[in-house]
Amino acid sequence: MTRIPVALQLYSVRGDCARDLPGTLKAVAEMGYEGVEFAGYYQNEAPALKQMLDAVGLKVAGAHVGLETLLGEALEKSIPFHQTLENKFLIVPGLAEQYRTSTEAWRKTAETMNTIAAALAPAGLHTGYHNHTVEFAPFTPGGELPWDTFFGGTTSNVVMQFDTGNAMHGGSDALPFLLRYPNRALTVHLKEYAKDDPNALLGEGDVPFPAILEACETIGGTRWYIVEQESYPQPPLVCAEQCLRNLEKLRG
Repeated sequence: MTRIPVALQLYSVRGDCARDLPGTLKAVAEMGYEGVEFAGYYQNEAPALKQMLDAVGLKVAGAHVGLETLLGEALEKSIPFHQTLENKFLIVPGLAEQYRTSTEAWRKTAETMNTIAAALAPAGLHTGYHNHTVEFAPFTPGGELPWDTFFGGTTSNVVMQFDTGNAMHGGSDALPFLLRYPNRALTVHLKEYAKDDPNALLGEGDVPFPAILEACETIGGTRWYIVEQESYPQPPLVCAEQCLRNLEKLRG
């Protein structure tokens, strides 16, 4: 089996990126990360970003992009930007309220994402959706979860970027969703959740990472693991490195 590479979601070190993006990318590469996922570009165009990445040997595991950048004429501008970065995954990290206020809204959003996925496919690009917590709260007691409404209504071309910590924070177990949608989790956010420690680093909390990793490596279709840390017991770059070391121990 091909080893799944590991990237860092740059939101984890956003302050460092804002101060010195080239230096931060260099530090991330020196830790042993193989790629990064963007959450903003810090006023840089794609050629400059690609040059920074190439200089330190990092690949692009994805980018978090607003849904509005994938609609109409904006989509036509987005495609060459991401092709220059050699980024294949344009992931929507959240939705404005009108796209998620009801089960019907989620169904319509699924249709929109199917249309976007079809438009991106000829360019070799994928779109997808990244969860927070609202996706795991049904609109009626015992009703269908928005996550299932959405991914049940999207084609296999729409990536399920599952965030392990966010799902558990929303009250759901992480593992069943990876098992329910085989070959949809092309990129996965490995984020910790600990009921009693909001600053827990990857591998130090309640997320069942051994089972998560096994699911990704057997039926998930996963191409990238993406580490994300949003709270900090130490400086963000120190946390990012410790998360990677902990993940390496989990992987054996």
